Amino acid sequence: MAHTLAQKILQMHTDEEVGDAGQIVRCRTDFVLANDITAPLAIKSFREMGAKDVFDKDKVALVMDHFTPQKDIDSANQVKGTREFARAFNITHYYEGGDAGVEHALLPEQGLVKPGDIVIGADSHTCTYGGLGAFATGMGSTDIAGAMALGETWFKVPPTIRVTFEGVLPEYVGGKDLILRTIGEIGVDGALYKALQFEGSTIDNLSVEGRLSMANMAIEAGAKVGLFASDAKTVEYCKAHKNPNPMLLAADEGATYEREIKFDVSNMEPVVACPHLPENVKPISELEVLPLNQVVIGSCTNGRISDMREAAAILKGRKVAKDVRCIVLPATPTIWKQAMKEGLLEIFMDAGCIVGPATCGPCLGGHMGILGDGERAIATTNRNFRGRMGSLLSEVYLSNPAVAAASAVLGIIGSPKSL
Repeated sequence: MAHTLAQKILQMHTDEEVGDAGQIVRCRTDFVLANDITAPLAIKSFREMGAKDVFDKDKVALVMDHFTPQKDIDSANQVKGTREFARAFNITHYYEGGDAGVEHALLPEQGLVKPGDIVIGADSHTCTYGGLGAFATGMGSTDIAGAMALGETWFKVPPTIRVTFEGVLPEYVGGKDLILRTIGEIGVDGALYKALQFEGSTIDNLSVEGRLSMANMAIEAGAKVGLFASDAKTVEYCKAHKNPNPMLLAADEGATYEREIKFDVSNMEPVVACPHLPENVKPISELEVLPLNQVVIGSCTNGRISDMREAAAILKGRKVAKDVRCIVLPATPTIWKQAMKEGLLEIFMDAGCIVGPATCGPCLGGHMGILGDGERAIATTNRNFRGRMGSLLSEVYLSNPAVAAASAVLGIIGSPKSL
């Protein structure tokens, strides 16, 4: 049987024969993760089920990234309990403080995920690692507890939607625009418990960081996973990030797809997801004049070094508009140091930006950038649900880093070309 990428990776991790969509298969896991919000729930379940040890201390990661530094007593206690668990079971990959970063940027950077892996995490954006050709998905904390103890879990084999992009990306258009365009086409439930498999000449030429951004938001279409083939670019990325022997991996010729969608990007312009759903996507040229209160550049979607460079190129020599808060959060300490080395942080600060630590921060309405009643923000984050970044009466728009940076200067949501 010819396999899609999803079927092929599942087959690599089970002794059963993987067949059609809907089949239940029991699979070995390569990596399990949780963060400072979800780990305490997983730890509670782990203890309640009577587990005596984790399946492999080197294959569990606990990343304290959502409220870091801790913003109040409750968040401090959550981290304290997780830290004690990590010490009790000698977990190798416990990240806190200056070693921590946004988990879905940190793990690929540390070489902890690779093509062909099955990765599960107690965070919906675990699907990010599909950008490296891994079957990666979010699960509830109870499932994560079971996997921490057993090193395995079960899946329903997902049907696959094949999404093909052809053409050369125009200026200021990147992976974020491609995934927003996809979500705008199929809707926030258009890929519910399905795999999105991305391919085509545009994808072949897209950077691995751009692919990670796209895979990150597969969940915003309801997808179980978002998958990219592992090609020469993937291998180069993995080798540069502490992973010396990554595999090449692609779907089989003749694999069966539930649906195929094709895009020509040649005349595409940057797009923006408008409130209050990621599917409410419009080309930048079609937005009315919308004054801003806040801009956020960062997150597990667009907080990598390429995103920092893209934003800095727009902000260099310019000033953030009066009364606009522009918050820049490099996603890991390594990215932070690289941005500092390249002079990007100075560019941000000279422009009037607030440069913060490697944290999820305002993305989930955590801290370091909460919106008040009636305020409007544009962000390089992944969700714009009502109240996502603070007040239920606020608005969040989603864009790529270039549009976010240009909007900070303009004081309204606008295109870099307007500068």
